[in-house]
Amino acid sequence: MKIILVLLFTCTIVFSKVYYSKIEPYEMRTIASNVSGVVLFTDDNLIGKKLSEKVFIKIDSELDEDELQAVNKKLAYQQKTLLLDEKVLKNLWQMLLRKKENYEKIKNLKIKSSREKDKEFYDVISSENSYLATQKEINSLKINIADLQLRKQQLIKNIKDKKINAKNFILYDILVKAGQTVSPSTPLAKVADVSKGLLTIYLDEDDLKGLANKSIFIDGKKTHYKISRISYIADEKNISKYKAQIIVDTPKVFSTLEKIEFKERKNEK
Repeated sequence: MKIILVLLFTCTIVFSKVYYSKIEPYEMRTIASNVSGVVLFTDDNLIGKKLSEKVFIKIDSELDEDELQAVNKKLAYQQKTLLLDEKVLKNLWQMLLRKKENYEKIKNLKIKSSREKDKEFYDVISSENSYLATQKEINSLKINIADLQLRKQQLIKNIKDKKINAKNFILYDILVKAGQTVSPSTPLAKVADVSKGLLTIYLDEDDLKGLANKSIFIDGKKTHYKISRISYIADEKNISKYKAQIIVDTPKVFSTLEKIEFKERKNEK
């Protein structure tokens, strides 16, 4: 009986391989600036804490806010002007139709002189030109309004992008100081998603075989975890090894070294 137990234990050791990995946050993210400007303040007291919608970095947006007010006023004026021009256009169209009707009535009358007929014709042409000029002005107004609306959206986005927050992330570090000028792509802060943990190991080609039939043990304890991600392209740094990751529950403390083993289920004891 003892011999059998020893054989079973030896079999488990043979089919298990030990790896070590630090348990890290599920995601580490660097927040970069999308805009240019001077940093007004940073809330360093939030480092290490879970973030809400509260702004922890503010970039100066005074000029954007002033321009946004000006754009809103221009939009209001141009939209009112557009409404007036559309009413004028409607009136010009009615006038043009009436003048065309009148011209059609007299153009073949012998009692009307050529001079009178020409005058009526030129009047129709003049009215049509006024109609077309107003239509052209309306089209120009619509283009200007579209441009202003686009600029408005850009300014709103710029103002929003100058108020940095990262709800539900842990603030790991702030990379800028008040008074510093930043530009697009300048790193502002590092944040971590600690809703889950992540273990990263590098497997040999032979290790990839039969993973589905193996249980994962962490620090000697069997877990319900499975390989969450695996790259079947050899790693650049760890030559001939394949990167694999295990998503685990959030630990009490991150960055602790964990021992990971894969054991054949049929030989587990």
